[in-house]
Amino acid sequence: MESLLVCFRAVVPIFLMMALGYLAQRLGAIRREDVPRMNKIAFRFFLSTTLFYSIYKSDISRAVQPKLLLFSVAAVLVEFALAAGFVLLTEKEPEKRGVKIQGLFRSNFVLIGLPLTEALAEGKDIGPVALLIAVVVPLFNAMAVVTLEAFRGNRPPVGKILGNILINPLIIASALGLLFLLTPLRLGTVLESTVRQISGVANPFMLFLLGAFFRFDGLRRYWRDLLEVSIGRLVIIPGVFLTAAWLLGFRGVAFAGLIPMLGSATAVSSFTMVQQLGGDDELAGDIVVITSALCVVTLFFWSFLFKTLGAF
Repeated sequence: MESLLVCFRAVVPIFLMMALGYLAQRLGAIRREDVPRMNKIAFRFFLSTTLFYSIYKSDISRAVQPKLLLFSVAAVLVEFALAAGFVLLTEKEPEKRGVKIQGLFRSNFVLIGLPLTEALAEGKDIGPVALLIAVVVPLFNAMAVVTLEAFRGNRPPVGKILGNILINPLIIASALGLLFLLTPLRLGTVLESTVRQISGVANPFMLFLLGAFFRFDGLRRYWRDLLEVSIGRLVIIPGVFLTAAWLLGFRGVAFAGLIPMLGSATAVSSFTMVQQLGGDDELAGDIVVITSALCVVTLFFWSFLFKTLGAF
């Protein structure tokens, strides 16, 4: 019962914030078309501040966990390989291939990671997860660019991809957080209070925007594609890799952070990237919508299962 209550308190607020965003969209307070632009603002300013502050306030001996970082990068690469293999064997339409591969391997870790980890590991230092986001999300982005460009017939320049990673706001914010963490530098009372308040905006605002992105009117056309991606993204991938993490001995905050990394919905930004680079953008949007709706249930299941097994 204790495990059930912990997971309930962790997942339900996420659902309610998303539901509020959907309600605001339905009432006309926000347009779905505005969400990508507002997400960019939240990503560059609010989320970056949150990552910086989480690392800044963390314990250096806990924040940098090489085993966690290595496992996560390896898991993402294997996810990508499995997703590409499956889609190439089962999907014949080129404009769908890159979209479905991205939908399978690219999770919404950037939005769900910190709030779910904070709720599951209440009161614990989540610096390791903030640093993990800074490593995994740019990797997601780079692999998504390569995938979408490849199925558009282009060869993305390596230099450009590396340059985009280096100027990624999450990388810059995390580097600054590590600088303060590794040196005696401090922000000062006033500035630290300001940064803390700004960081508190990120998670509710981005979850609100995720809810505002929901639209269910195009789901019938792609029901088979959505079923394949949803099962892979929310059931098979977390089932395989969370079990592997548990068997490898990950526990505590590290394991709590792996749940949203491996088990959350397809990233909202995947839709925007498809619009920019080419592909079936309607399918991309529907993948985000349906996996986001279903992950409320599946995240609760994975959280409850591994909580009862003593993983965190």
